[in-house]
Amino acid sequence: MHRVESLNRIRVFPRKDPHALRSSSVRRRRSVRGMTDTAQSQLVALEGSYLTPSLEHARVADAMRAGVISCPPDTTMEVVARIMASNHVHAVIVSGLAGGAPWGVVTDRDLLGVASDAADRIAGSCATADPVTVPPDERLQVAVELMASHGATHLLVGDPGSEHPIGVLSSLDVAGIVAWGRG
Repeated sequence: MHRVESLNRIRVFPRKDPHALRSSSVRRRRSVRGMTDTAQSQLVALEGSYLTPSLEHARVADAMRAGVISCPPDTTMEVVARIMASNHVHAVIVSGLAGGAPWGVVTDRDLLGVASDAADRIAGSCATADPVTVPPDERLQVAVELMASHGATHLLVGDPGSEHPIGVLSSLDVAGIVAWGRG
């Protein structure tokens, strides 16, 4: 079954009918063109919030996901994949890496590289031991530049006092600020 959501209702279409999704999108497009005033105001309400700062004014703390999901270094990549899928995240912090690094990060891109033998690989050997970190009070524009220059899709956000990770900033978090930021 496949769910297609509209502003006022949810319709369920069986996957067997390949035309069901196509016809629902046509119906949805038609309903947007002929939208009632109430529906148009609901759509405008989704457009943004005065509480979300623009990219130029935002700090890392405005966009980051607070808290981290972590695992020990001997966790198999298969389990890491389950952690990512269950929590809808693209990065897992690996704590206590060999070689003295206090933590590392395994991203979905690391997982793709070992997907064929994920059950035999461990997180400690796949983690980036020196992830790029930023403090929560850093300007988001600087964090975006760091992401671009390092080719990173995730940055660890470290506590300024202890340097322990307190959150993760992803490219999708940045996209939310770009899309919805107004202030």
